[in-house]
Amino acid sequence: MAEPAIRLAGASASYGGRVVLHGVDLTIRRGERVALMGRSGAGKSTLIGLIQAHAPGEVALVPQAAALVRTLSVFHNVYMGRLDRRSILHNLRTLALPARADLDAVAAVLARVGLSEHLRSKAGALSGGQQQRVSVARALYNGRPILVGDEPVSALDRQQGGAVLAEMARTHETLVLALHDVALALEHAGRIVVLNAGRIVLDAPARDLDGAALAPFYETAA
Repeated sequence: MAEPAIRLAGASASYGGRVVLHGVDLTIRRGERVALMGRSGAGKSTLIGLIQAHAPGEVALVPQAAALVRTLSVFHNVYMGRLDRRSILHNLRTLALPARADLDAVAAVLARVGLSEHLRSKAGALSGGQQQRVSVARALYNGRPILVGDEPVSALDRQQGGAVLAEMARTHETLVLALHDVALALEHAGRIVVLNAGRIVLDAPARDLDGAALAPFYETAA
């Protein structure tokens, strides 16, 4: 059995005096592809945050909001995925005159999410779906082995979303993704974890589930 990549024991979280997660126990092993599901407010985003905080040196994050610097180019937004692993001098130089190697590396990642032609476009000029794919590209460029995403394909149609999820899986051994699309979750995850009111109420292999099994715990607006 693969070793644990993430292990949370009795994890709880509160905001403004309201308990959001109640004593969650969750182990995610290396190589697993886990979909977090549940109604809006069930605690999925909070759990994503705890997972990232648990192993920050191993996690690349796709946040729920694209979290781009709209005035900078797509190149610079994706490059930020490795900002903390470059020297201050290199990063400052990249703002004005990016190295060819960095441009080529970012362009290759953008090609994986269908945005090759937008390398030098301003992030703020892109559509919502394109901005979301830039955010995914930044996490892919980050290169850390565990990819965690909070609704990473919510602005894409099912075909585009499926293609992007497949790209995530192609180069990351471990995925933990909050998803609102049941069909995509069942197709691209090996394990489904459902939250309800801050507690895990279902944890099962995706092959053992279908839309009907998830219906009691799920709503489209999650």
